Amino acid sequence: MQNLSHTKTLISIVGPTAIGKTNLAIQVAKHFNCEIISCDSRQFYKEMKIGTAVPSDDELAEIKHHFIQNISINGDYSVGDFERDGLAFLQNYFKENDVCVMVGGSGLYEKAITVGFDSFPDVDPKIREDLNKELEEFGIEKLQEELKAADLTYYNEVDIQNKQRVIRALEIIRGTGKPFSSFRNQNTNPRFFNIIKIGLKLPREEMYDRINKRVDIMMNNGLLSEAKNLFHLKELNALQTVGYRELFDYFEGNITKEFAIEEIKKNTRRFAKRQMTWFKKDESVEWFSPFEFDKIIENIEVKKSSI
Repeated sequence: MQNLSHTKTLISIVGPTAIGKTNLAIQVAKHFNCEIISCDSRQFYKEMKIGTAVPSDDELAEIKHHFIQNISINGDYSVGDFERDGLAFLQNYFKENDVCVMVGGSGLYEKAITVGFDSFPDVDPKIREDLNKELEEFGIEKLQEELKAADLTYYNEVDIQNKQRVIRALEIIRGTGKPFSSFRNQNTNPRFFNIIKIGLKLPREEMYDRINKRVDIMMNNGLLSEAKNLFHLKELNALQTVGYRELFDYFEGNITKEFAIEEIKKNTRRFAKRQMTWFKKDESVEWFSPFEFDKIIENIEVKKSSI
């Protein structure tokens, strides 16, 4: 890619779900008079608006957003596709602008833009075929246990309900005899822009309270109907997502609606914990409360001036 001026800066705002990343991103973008790109791997999908906490119409009207509800769940869109598209967008955007804000809680997708991918060895395609057969025959739990025993590091970070990610990790583990995590973070790919990372955190109880309230708001806003409209597509990878999986169980008569809602809250709290585990490993992230706007802006300004 064409090398751009070292004054171009991407401000990446990360943190767990429901922490207030969207609000902060909009305020930061207003301050720097710039646009926002989302690196939330579920907000890409047009059909998943309520359950993925897509910014409201008013929020979207305040600042121009990119990679929000831009594709359909019926198409394939990988993290590699996002790396390609995101970098292409920034290459063009930075020709006329100096600052861009990126926001999202999908650690792998954030890393795709800020660092790039690790390289993994090629393995026998039959391994994946065998894993898919085992998934169909025994369910995800058996594969989860194998991953836990073989690579506890990755098991503690990954969404273990995401079948595609579990199978991908086991494919490498079986094919090489080494932990999936041992192949990660080997290389960094220099970017054509500077990166400032801001992380948001709160005390656990406050964080969990925000999550519980957000789930209630989603239900009041029509999550049940949204999930019902997507039920016939429940096997799609995009829908192996907290908030939809639990309601699909309810539609199938396995649990009550009340239990499904409590499961969404519980699983969202677990997801938030995994997000924090992922982002805390990144030493370049500076951590703040979501209410420390002035302090955050001051931090960014200092970093920008020292670049």
